[in-house]
Amino acid sequence: MNRKHIAVIVTLMALVFACSRGLPDAGKGTEPFAGFQQPGNFPAPAYHFETNPVTKDGFELGRKLFYEPRLSRNNTISCGSCHIQSSAFTQHGHDVSHGIDDRLGKRNTPPIMNLAWSPLLMWDGGIFDLDLQPVAPITTHEEMDETVANVVAKLQAMPEYRVLFKKAFGTEQVNTANLMKALSQFMLLCISSRSKYDSVMRHEGGAAFTADEAAGRVLVIRNCGGCHKEPLFTDGSFRNNGIGVGGNDDQGRYAVTLLPEDKYKFRVPGLRNLAYTAPYMHDGRFYTLDAVLDHYTTGVKAGPGLDPLLAGNGQPGIPLTAEQRKQMLAFLATLNDKAFITDKLLAEQ
Repeated sequence: MNRKHIAVIVTLMALVFACSRGLPDAGKGTEPFAGFQQPGNFPAPAYHFETNPVTKDGFELGRKLFYEPRLSRNNTISCGSCHIQSSAFTQHGHDVSHGIDDRLGKRNTPPIMNLAWSPLLMWDGGIFDLDLQPVAPITTHEEMDETVANVVAKLQAMPEYRVLFKKAFGTEQVNTANLMKALSQFMLLCISSRSKYDSVMRHEGGAAFTADEAAGRVLVIRNCGGCHKEPLFTDGSFRNNGIGVGGNDDQGRYAVTLLPEDKYKFRVPGLRNLAYTAPYMHDGRFYTLDAVLDHYTTGVKAGPGLDPLLAGNGQPGIPLTAEQRKQMLAFLATLNDKAFITDKLLAEQ
């Protein structure tokens, strides 16, 4: 996220809301789609459903668009190319994103998961509305390298999409607002809430933690819960975790706020589905969870901006024994949600 993208997004936001106000009948004639349901152990979502209620037709259009390569300049890269369902909608195995013409980005591809509860998006929080989020990958040189205007024109030229937009929004006219809203409707239903952890928390079917899992939960809450809060396992904040400067000197949230204190702060990622989302950290530098724990036990770099929760008592980091590490890993495994990564509703049709 750079200043150019921020300017483009701010400009498009005005267009999105203007177009929305111009379509008072949008969504009429479609049956409400019951796909979005707040899990019983989750808080209220942050997304503004009152301006974009999720409908069956809107969701299905969004799903088709998510896997549509025409969103890229040369019609080869879709959202689903970098956000792969079997990897919890990440680009598994790549330290940084790989986009059009195999160009390399500078950050690890974040998961598309539980975004209805995320008021700020991207590693630096530079996007504050899910309806605007697709603008960044569509227009970024290293990702899709296209313009939103060209995408709209390509879709408008296809009779199939004119029919689908008519069903979802009451007009055959493809416009930026409805394009973004449809993509949001798909992403809003990318909900991971069917892990063993969720079953235990909701007291479903007699599910229970093992001794190691229960001990690991206590350790995670005590040592990591200041940032990775249950049940989403992120508090959505931006923090410097002592990882040090990467090879591309990505300064994180500072690029958005220009506040010196925000240098090298990145969004706290969730801990769900870690079995599927390696490598880890904003630049994908750690390929295993053991390496992540090594960082937090012995690799945290002291310095200006280090989060106070990691400052310690003279020694930065989180001291853990081998047994405690084993227990934490056992608990983290309960956050893996196989139903989410195999849900046919979210797959390319």
